[in-house]
Amino acid sequence: MKMKRMLLVCLACAGMALSQPPAMDPAAAKAMAAATAEDHQDMMRQLGIKVLRAGPSGRAEAPNPANYDESKANPFPDYPAILKLKNGKEVKTAKDWTGKRRPEILEEFDREVLGRVPKNAPKVTWTVTQTVNETVGTHKVVAKQLAGRVDNSAFPGIAVEIQMVVVTPADAKGPVPVMMMFGRAATPATQQLIASGWGYATITPTSIQADNGAGLTKGIIGLVNKGQRRKPEDWGSLRAWAWGASRGLDYLETDKAVNAKQVGIEGVSRYGKAALVTMAYDTRFAVVLVGSSGEGGAKPHRRNFGEAVENLTGAGEYHWMAGNFLKYGAAEAGFGSKNAGDIPVDSHQLIALCAPRLTFISYGIPEKGDSKWLDQQGSYMATVAAGPVFRLLGAKDLGVSEGYKSALMPPVNTSVMDGHLAWRQHDGGHTNGPNWRYFIPWADKHLGREPR
Repeated sequence: MKMKRMLLVCLACAGMALSQPPAMDPAAAKAMAAATAEDHQDMMRQLGIKVLRAGPSGRAEAPNPANYDESKANPFPDYPAILKLKNGKEVKTAKDWTGKRRPEILEEFDREVLGRVPKNAPKVTWTVTQTVNETVGTHKVVAKQLAGRVDNSAFPGIAVEIQMVVVTPADAKGPVPVMMMFGRAATPATQQLIASGWGYATITPTSIQADNGAGLTKGIIGLVNKGQRRKPEDWGSLRAWAWGASRGLDYLETDKAVNAKQVGIEGVSRYGKAALVTMAYDTRFAVVLVGSSGEGGAKPHRRNFGEAVENLTGAGEYHWMAGNFLKYGAAEAGFGSKNAGDIPVDSHQLIALCAPRLTFISYGIPEKGDSKWLDQQGSYMATVAAGPVFRLLGAKDLGVSEGYKSALMPPVNTSVMDGHLAWRQHDGGHTNGPNWRYFIPWADKHLGREPR
């Protein structure tokens, strides 16, 4: 019992990851790589792709180094129209956005980029497995460890149990807002949130779906597909992680310690992508902190700067996306070839799907480890390009006067945070850490909360 109690305290309060998989032995790693390559090849066969273009390398000395020259960064300068229906009609009202344009954009992300959540996605039953009273910083908290058991009655051969920890202030006078975090919940975020009267939840993405192609016949994707490989429109890991976060919110809606109308979602890097996807699809989330998300997140696919579409279509990252996304890295296929300019949607539209809710795009600096590979400038352009939807819906965007094509990222540590859409590049590395002390009061202000 003492060991269990100490485990929960470490997980919930000390900022440790919810679960750290054991180091993989060489034989297992080789088998996983082979299974991933086989699955990747199978999707290529389904799509009629013979050859994929290789993605650029982050190493300058590599044969195919990534581009970091701004003069070459915009081969497709015109982003897909954000307020125009597919029939060419302009979207001029909130009703037309919500009822017509938003569904069109979601359909194209479903079909071509992220994949579809299946209609038969199973039910999740949550159980509180442990509760302890502890402290975070100097504040007393109640920490609960939960297991979300996914109904596998349709295919008992695969079991999925979502891991989540929920931590709330012990002295709260009523329900509190909660930030749900993908993966690691590190200080200073945990201490700053609790000190500000917030709670937080940590959810383990890999308990929902593995972060590799070999795992696509397992986890929630494998369970729904009964152990079979994906079809081209099936969901990838990003969409699966977002689905899992939504099931976590289902639980939070039943927790009397939580203000379910003020639940946010946060992540960094690949989990920053997942946080943005979660917010875009599930309108119950009130606020998002998108950290260093890069390609597949806030970075436009159409930008030729750092990581590219071809990196996401390669065997290392394709599992994040729908199978259909591989088409846009095809050099030779039955349908010819496609590139980033052929993708019907882009990241500015993913950000716009979050409107009018609170959306904070965060990056660090290359000098501290938030690599140019992530394309901070391109992500800023996409954030600017999402602005018209926020304005249409009665929310305030970044408030900049220039359009996205000429928008230049503001200096480091400049807070562009007057509206419901916010941007801040801090002077740290690949983390949201330095931005939490700006994010929390910004969110409090727009949620109508009094600072603690």
